[in-house]
Amino acid sequence: MAMSARDVVARTIRFQGADRIPYALTEKLGSDFAGVGMTPSPDARPKTGVDEWGCEWHNIGISNLGEIKEPALKEWADWGKLSIPDIRDPKRWTRLEGARERAGDKFLLAGGISLYERVHFIRGLENTWVDIHTATAELGRLIDLLVEMNLHAIERYAKAGADGYMWCDDWGLQNQLMISPESWRAIWKPRYARVYRAARDAGLLTFLHSCGDITAILDDLIEIGLDVIQMDQQENMGLELLGQRFGGRITFWCPVDIQATMVYGTPDDIRAYCRKLVATLGRPKGGFIAKWYNDPAGAGHRQVAIDAMCDEFMKLSSAAFVLAK
Repeated sequence: MAMSARDVVARTIRFQGADRIPYALTEKLGSDFAGVGMTPSPDARPKTGVDEWGCEWHNIGISNLGEIKEPALKEWADWGKLSIPDIRDPKRWTRLEGARERAGDKFLLAGGISLYERVHFIRGLENTWVDIHTATAELGRLIDLLVEMNLHAIERYAKAGADGYMWCDDWGLQNQLMISPESWRAIWKPRYARVYRAARDAGLLTFLHSCGDITAILDDLIEIGLDVIQMDQQENMGLELLGQRFGGRITFWCPVDIQATMVYGTPDDIRAYCRKLVATLGRPKGGFIAKWYNDPAGAGHRQVAIDAMCDEFMKLSSAAFVLAK
């Protein structure tokens, strides 16, 4: 009897062996995941307009992603005026009722609140970088507020039957971390650890989306309890390096590199890269989940490239691809 999608994902993440590779692909092909979130999430990111915190967003093109035009808290002296969402408002949690049942046999992944991106949405990116050195206490106060929101969310999601917990924090530039690894370890690492510890205690597997070169802190994230790293780029860090240093210690959830091969490669290049992803990042009992990038227009992805990637991932999954290691 075939495993349920929920078991396939969980066993892959835990390196317990699954009967196929799990995936989250186009709507036509389907996904082993179901999602649940708050309505609205305090981390909602509108294309345009003003979010709950008072951050003004603007969209400059066809991408699904907006960017901050005006941060909500330009001066720490205005902290008392900051609009802080009420995480305990019952109306925010209406989607939780029946979420486990709606997910069926899929892995139910819950959405959390970022601890870096939300900070620089509120403060502005340059202000945040300055705060690391000149306003550490104030910065910590804001991050701790977000940590407490996550702790409450974990409690609610766990009671609703979620299987995993995820947020998005892009930490990397093209070839290095945005801030010094030492600053990350001093300020963010212990706060990430609190959230991951709470998630694990509640029975939730932990997920993080982070793009750019994050190799400087990936060991730290593994150490404090991150189970799955969702990265849309790999070639800027080196696929072989990722496999050698981190393979078998964390599960990678990836599409074909969205900046390089997915944009410039032929369909054959893309298919070969799919196989290389699985062979390099995966292990015989788990460690790799296949994904597509759900903003193809914004990334400049051709339909022929999307079709090649998804078709190859489905072939690898249905064949229960076994690594010869």
